[in-house]
Amino acid sequence: MNKLYTIPEISGLIAEGKRLLLAGEEGLLKQLPSGYWIGGTIPYFMTDQGGIISKEKVFATEMSPLVADITIKTYSEEEIDQVYSDAIPRGFSIILMPSGSQVHMDFALKAPRFRDFLKVPLMGWIAGVHMDDLGQIAPRVFYGPTKESYTDRALVMHCSLPTGTMADLDIINSFEPDTSGPSLQFYGDGFSAGNCLIDGKDINLAAFLKDRGVDTKLPLVADYNGTMINISIQTVDDAQGRVDFYAPVFKGVTYHLAKPVEDFIGVFQQKLDSIEKGENIFYSCNCVLNFLYGELEGKRAGYLTGPATFGEVAYQLLNQTLVYLRII
Repeated sequence: MNKLYTIPEISGLIAEGKRLLLAGEEGLLKQLPSGYWIGGTIPYFMTDQGGIISKEKVFATEMSPLVADITIKTYSEEEIDQVYSDAIPRGFSIILMPSGSQVHMDFALKAPRFRDFLKVPLMGWIAGVHMDDLGQIAPRVFYGPTKESYTDRALVMHCSLPTGTMADLDIINSFEPDTSGPSLQFYGDGFSAGNCLIDGKDINLAAFLKDRGVDTKLPLVADYNGTMINISIQTVDDAQGRVDFYAPVFKGVTYHLAKPVEDFIGVFQQKLDSIEKGENIFYSCNCVLNFLYGELEGKRAGYLTGPATFGEVAYQLLNQTLVYLRII
């Protein structure tokens, strides 16, 4: 049931006692009755009909029957380091966090150092708003049992699985590093950078990107333990000599600019084709930057459906990827 529903339809599912993972506009989630659900704000979705921006419907995923049991917890920035330790062995967890919140920042910067990192699959996404509402409306996550909403806490569904099943978490990344180009290394961990080492020389990154005419829709890419991870560029401030990112860069990691992708949908589709359609894909989420830069509104890109969000989680924070969880 990974699809968009009207408010009456969702309310009916909640009344039936369905355990739900929801995504939609704040005004819609506020209308829902209390129940066993969590949700985050976002109006961008990939559906069977293609990319859709909706302020009238809510995207819903039913957690049963593939999930045996669920525990819902909230986490502040002081508590988020417990998220892996709280996970149910041989299960999986789904996390929602408001974009720009301190808990979002702390998770992004510190998750690989949290106790029990990689204990079980942790997937999820960053709640956002319509691009027209940036800076005017705060992203929120909703705790269904009490209908409370938060701009400063993470919500997590810790899920157990029936005997004989397991969760497998993976990503689709349409970008590859241009290893023939310059290498970049940063002086510290963070969501912004001034000077960095470019091919071993101390150079201001903002000036470098401007002088090279780099397309900032393309991310930086690095090899994180065998997986190619993107760091998306948010803004380039020439006056301040600063570049801001949607995810943190880390000291000691070598980054490269991504190779240009001429046919984003074609490349994306080719990678999706490697996933068998008959597999038990439980849940997926795409990045809103893929949605916008790839001009996916009204276009169908594969059969995976879900929200297009302000960041994805596959154990740690990611950008410009599609994350999917399957039950084996």
